[in-house]
Amino acid sequence: MALSGVARVATAAPASHPTLLIVGDSLSAGYGLETGQGWASLLARRMARRFPAWTVVNASVSGDTTAGGLSRLPALLARDKPRVVILELGGNDALRGLSLASTRANLTTMVQQAKAAGARVLLLGMQIPPNYGAAYTKRFAAIYPEVAKSQRVALVPFFLSGVVDHPAWFQADNIHPAAIAQPVMLETVWPFLQPLLRAAQK
Repeated sequence: MALSGVARVATAAPASHPTLLIVGDSLSAGYGLETGQGWASLLARRMARRFPAWTVVNASVSGDTTAGGLSRLPALLARDKPRVVILELGGNDALRGLSLASTRANLTTMVQQAKAAGARVLLLGMQIPPNYGAAYTKRFAAIYPEVAKSQRVALVPFFLSGVVDHPAWFQADNIHPAAIAQPVMLETVWPFLQPLLRAAQK
């Protein structure tokens, strides 16, 4: 579900404001966290200070797959007309053992749709634990740089790079980062996002 009522996180963007759209799963929807603790809410507060003209729309849905994101994206693009889109999807595809080819195709199509709508895209790379098998794990991780390279969009190599080495930073399910990890996740994204925001304002 979309976050709302926190800083500049909105469910729809005012027409007069440039919009940053986040399309993700539970990692961006704030699963298991109190309202306002998730990295997307922290981003919205930072944006309110540093890029006050912008509106942040978090359209992330817990449990979503790339297929789900692809089905939702056209309506979001039409509604919010974002200048920048963050795509944070694919983890649930891997956890369910879905086709890697489908995951790659879905991400590619989402990037293409966002670009066709005039948005700059930031793709958040994901990895999965090695217990899914070395071959599957390696092939899954490779999807993100492959899509970013082929579509010429910005890439965060691994969204949880500063978090996975700290087991205590996860909730009891050992999957979802706890509140302590959310600022780290924001700092992982920010250096890649900030240039896109500046370029989109020109």
